[in-house]
Amino acid sequence: MPRKAASPPRTPRSSKTTSLALSDLHIRLDVLEKEHQSILKQIKRKRTELNNFVEKMRSLATDIFHKATPNFQKMAELDQEIHALFDEILTKRKFGKQTKNNVEKVYRNLQFSGVISFKEKHTDEDIDDPELDELFENFRSQEGSEQDTNTHRPPNWQTQQPLDTPSTARTEDSRKIRQTFLKLAEIFHPDKVQDQETLQNHTEIMKEINKAYQEGDLARLLEIERQHQLGETIDNNSEDDLTRKCKSLEQQNEILSNQYENLKRELRLAKNTPEGAMLADARKAAKQGVDYVDFMVQTMEQQINIVAQIRDFVQSFRDQKMTIKEFLKGPVTLNSMNEEMMEDLLEQMMSELEDMIIFE
Repeated sequence: MPRKAASPPRTPRSSKTTSLALSDLHIRLDVLEKEHQSILKQIKRKRTELNNFVEKMRSLATDIFHKATPNFQKMAELDQEIHALFDEILTKRKFGKQTKNNVEKVYRNLQFSGVISFKEKHTDEDIDDPELDELFENFRSQEGSEQDTNTHRPPNWQTQQPLDTPSTARTEDSRKIRQTFLKLAEIFHPDKVQDQETLQNHTEIMKEINKAYQEGDLARLLEIERQHQLGETIDNNSEDDLTRKCKSLEQQNEILSNQYENLKRELRLAKNTPEGAMLADARKAAKQGVDYVDFMVQTMEQQINIVAQIRDFVQSFRDQKMTIKEFLKGPVTLNSMNEEMMEDLLEQMMSELEDMIIFE
């Protein structure tokens, strides 16, 4: 009777499970590695885009400010002259109560429209007009809101900390960043080397490490780690090693995704500043062959001419060269211009260009 063919040895169930688990972990690790590299590239591109935008924005604002400095000085002088003229008129001229209120109203309207700078009321007797009082309070309320908005502007347009996330996520982010920082600091701390060349090299690397840590920039810390081949050695046949590596990559990718979103937010904020809007306008002007800086300087010169005419108008009233009725009609310069043009020529200088001083 023929013998039966010997059956192949059975593979233990545990071996099949281990093989399957290793295969899944290899696939998972490969996916996470690709995702990791993709996010790092996105962060690098977005950081470069942000830095380039901020640099161009500052360069344009500084260029305008330098070329417009004489105009700023002239405008400041005219502003002081007009305030001094009204102060003299309201303190030395003898008016009835209603006439004084009307003169004060002209003065305040010049401030509210942005033609001259705003000044607080000196005394409660300065204004005795309910309509003007309400206008004054509304203006102060708007000014306060603008100041509150400006206080939220990120300093230096640099990423300082991750986006708002649940506290547990922020703790995990901070822990991972600190863990990577400590590992790199342990290796590159200058106190751990003796020869001068290595000391100098480690000192420069530690500067980068510290800067990245202060800014919460995990991507940069990981880049330093990769550049110096300090990554963890993984046994591809060890389920524990692969599992640990996958978990570490998952955490890193989540933090890096937050960092990428933060960079996008920083760029949006930069574009929404007055300086960012000027850069956008400059790019549009360049496409039309217009020198934006020269255009802005010419605009300021037009503004100066307008304010100078207003100064002359107020001075004529102080010198009693016109009647109160003529004065209350307002400067011909203002009456002959529509409100939109005034806003373009005057308020633009008093708001957007003033902000350029922060770059000095």
